[in-house]
Amino acid sequence: MEFSGTFELEETTVDEVWLALSDPVLVEQSLPGCEFLVRVDDTDVDFDELHDEVTNREVEPAADPESIAERAFEEGGHYAALMQISVGPVNPTFETVVTIDHREYPEMSAAGEGSSSNSSFEMASGMTLSETDDGVAVEWETEADVFGKIAQMGQRVVNPVANRVVKRFFSSVQDQLRERQLAVEGDASADESDPTGSDRGLVDRVLGRSRGDVSDS
Repeated sequence: MEFSGTFELEETTVDEVWLALSDPVLVEQSLPGCEFLVRVDDTDVDFDELHDEVTNREVEPAADPESIAERAFEEGGHYAALMQISVGPVNPTFETVVTIDHREYPEMSAAGEGSSSNSSFEMASGMTLSETDDGVAVEWETEADVFGKIAQMGQRVVNPVANRVVKRFFSSVQDQLRERQLAVEGDASADESDPTGSDRGLVDRVLGRSRGDVSDS
């Protein structure tokens, strides 16, 4: 099965969207049905043990710049997620492990697999960010092989579910970007001497570049 599309985020920049989508916490909070999304050492994950470890974990808010820089997705990194997805009459919970295959501003791609009691999938996905007149366009695509009970429902059932999940995810990202912009504006008011410096420096750290490599957006 193949899925693709473009989602437009308004009144934001490529740097801001890249920063947001580099944050596992923001992605976890935005992804419908996601109970947790955490980095793991390899793809062989004991989800029962991991669930116990992360159930009561404390994470800094998605708007905290320094925390984002420390936990940002890394190329070659493995990330485990527990997700519940409603597909027709079934509500499987998938134990999923994803590996970041490529991460170079403004593009990212990943591959992984997930399994539940009666279904499983393998997937590869990617996204590219580009500026628009009103904000940022996120072009995304996913190729997935689905097995088990969900596969029996066919693409006519699965496609609307995938599109709904993506729409809800990016709508939540848009909301969190707006909240973060308000927080940054508040910080800038409190420190008029350097209204953008700390945030600009954070973006540079997450992008892995020096301040002089790329001009500000």
